[in-house]
Amino acid sequence: MSTQQTRVTPVTRYDAGAIVLHWAIALGILVLIGMGLIMDHAHLSPMKVFQLYQLHKSIGITVMLLVVIRIGWRLTHRAPQLPADMPPAERSAAHISHGLLYLFQILLPLSGWAMVSASVFAIPTVLYGHIPWPDLPILSTLPNKAPVEAALKVVHHWASWLLTGVITLHILAALRHQFIMHDHILGQMLPSSKRK
Repeated sequence: MSTQQTRVTPVTRYDAGAIVLHWAIALGILVLIGMGLIMDHAHLSPMKVFQLYQLHKSIGITVMLLVVIRIGWRLTHRAPQLPADMPPAERSAAHISHGLLYLFQILLPLSGWAMVSASVFAIPTVLYGHIPWPDLPILSTLPNKAPVEAALKVVHHWASWLLTGVITLHILAALRHQFIMHDHILGQMLPSSKRK
């Protein structure tokens, strides 16, 4: 077989599946951050707080499932290469930031799920008011849940701030590529009708 026949065509942009998953997850995370700030700082009635927590859990689990699908998609579909002229330090920073995004997108919903499972109130999770969601094994049957729940709250709280920081850097980097570097990085993840 000739070299020409075995040559792989370079990928110039993400495929439709990756784009849909990326923006669905991004929207979900932004909504969750907003809800988290409201739950922490707004003065709401107990019923409103309960409803908000239930919706927060529902969206958080949905995002977690989408992230798992996104990771599977990423492992089975080729992604565009970074620009060949990108400095090694920026290339490393891009890989690290993407790794951190995936890490926190899994850690946050897992820590939230664990926190709910270890809650002393033992309130069932029902996704969107219709789909029962189980607690994590072991945590739901601990004899002394309070210290575990408290520790998980700290993890969830600080992981949310760290994710917010990484997302902010991610957005700033994308804007820098678009408006300062004038390259195609942002366009790779935009719907085709918008990429220009």
